[in-house]
Amino acid sequence: MRGFIIGAPRSGSGKTTLTLALLAAARRRGIAVRAAKSGPDYIDPAFHEAATGYPSFNLDSWAMDKGQLGVVVGYAASGAVVLVIESSMGLFDGVAGPDGRTGAGADLAAGLGLPVVLILDVSGHSQTAAAVARGFVGHVPGVNIAGVVLNRVASERHRLGVVEAMVKVGMPVLGSIPRDAVAALPERHLGLVQALEHPDLPAQLERLADMAEACLDVPAIFALGGAFAPGVAGSTVLPPPGQRVAMARDEAFSFIYAHLLEGWRRAGSEIMFFSPLNDEAPPVDCDSCWLPGGYPELHAGRLASALRFKAGLAAFAESRPVHGECGGYMVLGETLQSADGQVHAMAGLLSHETSFAKRKMNLGYRQAVMLADSPLGPKGAHVRGHEFHYAAVVMPGTDVPLAALRDGLGNVIGPSGAKRGQVSGAFFHAIAAGGEDVLA
Repeated sequence: MRGFIIGAPRSGSGKTTLTLALLAAARRRGIAVRAAKSGPDYIDPAFHEAATGYPSFNLDSWAMDKGQLGVVVGYAASGAVVLVIESSMGLFDGVAGPDGRTGAGADLAAGLGLPVVLILDVSGHSQTAAAVARGFVGHVPGVNIAGVVLNRVASERHRLGVVEAMVKVGMPVLGSIPRDAVAALPERHLGLVQALEHPDLPAQLERLADMAEACLDVPAIFALGGAFAPGVAGSTVLPPPGQRVAMARDEAFSFIYAHLLEGWRRAGSEIMFFSPLNDEAPPVDCDSCWLPGGYPELHAGRLASALRFKAGLAAFAESRPVHGECGGYMVLGETLQSADGQVHAMAGLLSHETSFAKRKMNLGYRQAVMLADSPLGPKGAHVRGHEFHYAAVVMPGTDVPLAALRDGLGNVIGPSGAKRGQVSGAFFHAIAAGGEDVLA
């Protein structure tokens, strides 16, 4: 197994574009390539999957301990010759913590011994880009910068100036992407528009593969991949919530980690998908139901009128656990106010009310201790995860809280979420069980 990491100085440098271009080019060439994403991201892995035809897994050095990370690396590398890992944000961006447990892409580069291909947005400067690249070399022990790809190059003169400076500092240039080489992928408030909503994704991936062949040294990039040994499959990262799990999946509910589904399946669970937007109720022969996050605020009217879904969910919850994360938690409440101010009736299985009318970003890692039994674990269990949402609870309701939260640095946030009967939910997304070491 060989692999490398796509890194950058910051978000918006072109990591996802480069990653998708390389994945699409490799697939066209017949290379058995797989992809992964560092950190807690749902949207980019769905694009990776579209490019490779296989699930893309999240590798999170803050939320996952060494053993859990090894298990998920094993999932990600299964059947591959080359594993391409897209870093999140800047390569060294994470939270303060022990070496190797910050959530940064650099943790994976050092821990797995994988080289980094650095993509640099060189718009607005020229030779100075070499100083930026040189600053990455040796910044963290064990992180090997194998070469750079220049992005948003304005002209041939511009490219030659940057390349000349890179040669002087001994930094290999693995390609250069012109400023207008490909159309940008559309975005919305949580990042890119979801892959399943992209109107022309197969054609876009073909265009990205063409761009890779024209602008990048594709053989050299794949040849530099460092050898590593994937982890041995062990216990699940988060125990399955049942033998048969009803899982909501459509444009409103799509944020579920691939490593959770893979782990549950390998533990013997069966995942049964259903679509609330199509007014489908959870399958009655399941023994738990999971409403993942997504974009319910964009489909609040359809969800409010999905009477079969809401009635079936209520009947399910009379005897079996139902859990909602983020968007799923919003749908389990009494009402959801969309951005236009309209108030929509939701499932009413929890008593809180949420609103998207006044947007406020909530973002960060979360350390949770469960205050009640739920599909996340028994009372007292520790779970690591994250929050990323713009919605807010405007009426807290009367249900008991689900978990006590701290942030990624251990600062107390307080009670979060809700539990009533068999129904539970919270804004935070679970990544991995455990976390006592982080809380200590």
